[in-house]
Amino acid sequence: MMEWHHTSLEFQHATLSPRLAAVKRTDTSDWPCTIARSAAVLGDHWNLLLIRQACLGTRRFDDFREALGIGRNILTVRLNQLVDDGVLQRVEYQPHPRRYEYRLTQKGREVYPILAAMAAWGDRWLTGAEGTPLVLHHTSCDHDMHAIVVCSECAESIDVRNVRAKAGPGYHARTAGAATT
Repeated sequence: MMEWHHTSLEFQHATLSPRLAAVKRTDTSDWPCTIARSAAVLGDHWNLLLIRQACLGTRRFDDFREALGIGRNILTVRLNQLVDDGVLQRVEYQPHPRRYEYRLTQKGREVYPILAAMAAWGDRWLTGAEGTPLVLHHTSCDHDMHAIVVCSECAESIDVRNVRAKAGPGYHARTAGAATT
């Protein structure tokens, strides 16, 4: 038993290595790909969970912290990032001491279909016999539902085998601008 404890301490110390701190994420916010640019905003798991909580009605700092078990320092950075990215809006709700709540913007509300599609994928691939931990209920038709992504032109469900990507009108403008700088 003592050997295992000693090994776990070595592992913990190894994870504090200064070499690990040098790892940086590649900034994809200016890539000529809207998926890469979206990943720069949404790709962090904390950001997705914060947006999920905001969609569920969470607005205040301590409520986000309690719901997610996230550290104050990480929460502060992520909320500020989502405000800077225009996904959340900081609204003062108390002047003394000054306190803010975080509300979804239109840009933030438009993330919800992505979260619903992720939930549908997770329900299919990541749940066991116990079933899904969360059921989405569409209040307009009063049915439980799962998200599907369909073609905007024919309403057929999309499949990677039936879609191809091609350069859009902004592709050359972004790459030409990058080449001249």
